[in-house]
Amino acid sequence: MNWFSAALGSSVGKKLMMALTGLAFIGFLAAHLAGNLTIYGGKAAFNGYAEKLQSLGPLLHLFRAGLITFALVHILTGLYLFLLNRKARPVGYRMHASAGGRTLSSRTMPYTGIVILAFVIFHLFHFTFVDKTSTTVFDMVAAAFNQPFYMLLYAILMIVVALHVRHGFWSAFQTLGVNHPKYMLTVTTVSFAAGVIVALGFGLLPLVIALWY
Repeated sequence: MNWFSAALGSSVGKKLMMALTGLAFIGFLAAHLAGNLTIYGGKAAFNGYAEKLQSLGPLLHLFRAGLITFALVHILTGLYLFLLNRKARPVGYRMHASAGGRTLSSRTMPYTGIVILAFVIFHLFHFTFVDKTSTTVFDMVAAAFNQPFYMLLYAILMIVVALHVRHGFWSAFQTLGVNHPKYMLTVTTVSFAAGVIVALGFGLLPLVIALWY
């Protein structure tokens, strides 16, 4: 097992962990978005989705524990690599051109990651770790998204998430070795599409609730 520990302890191994945990979270986002889209079916459909999740019982808690573990690995590894990169290049780039793969998404990855972490913690305490005995999940969501400030904040945060997903998806496939010119156009296109889907799929939900309910 020494070779395994040594591999994970290397920069390449840490980038691999970042890639795998990042792809896992993109998979979670896809599943979460699919569930949230039941809101287009109305209050009963959305509450039914929430109740099915709660009915999973221990499996749901196990899944959440896995997500928290993945999040810790992703965040701590990303922080380590960021600090390592800063140490190797204490003076930043004088120009932030998009050439060489540097984009707004790539330049802001550490910062969008911190914003997303803060949002997830807020989101959990606002919707998940609360008493739902006297209300429904739909009513809680509707009450939040009928507040203009929260609706705007949520939409902006989804753009932040989209930026992170866009570069994270591309970077993960780079790390996994899918960097042949034959495939990179497809990977770049799919990465951009993933960011757009996240931004629109989640970002339009507050507007839908405000207008329809």
